[in-house]
Amino acid sequence: MTHNINFFRSQFFGAGIVLLLTALTPLPVMAHAIMVRSAPEKDAVLTESPKQVDVWFNDKVGSEYKALAVVDSKGQRVDNKDAQQETFDESHLFATVQPLSPGTYTVRYRVVSIDTHIVTGKFQFTVKAP
Repeated sequence: MTHNINFFRSQFFGAGIVLLLTALTPLPVMAHAIMVRSAPEKDAVLTESPKQVDVWFNDKVGSEYKALAVVDSKGQRVDNKDAQQETFDESHLFATVQPLSPGTYTVRYRVVSIDTHIVTGKFQFTVKAP
């Protein structure tokens, strides 16, 4: 009988160790997408108008509900409302823009992270006369 009790204690102890190790093992954390790069860059000062605005994230983003808009200092959209996601790099969004006059422009974006959270952000760049 004592043999059986010792057997069950050792099994219980072994199971406890496995449970403890499982609880202490880090799990992959799903995080929100973060913009890591843009063209033009945040706060860039350009001497000529870009043809498009590009935004890259640290991970691929969903193709649904994406938005990328460029607005002037009066709040008027100056992009061509043609935001697209790169086919072979799902972390990259871009939109073409009309020829931009000198001024400050705000780029606004909205994407769905791989963890299904909506991420929004904005940055500015300036076009100066050559």
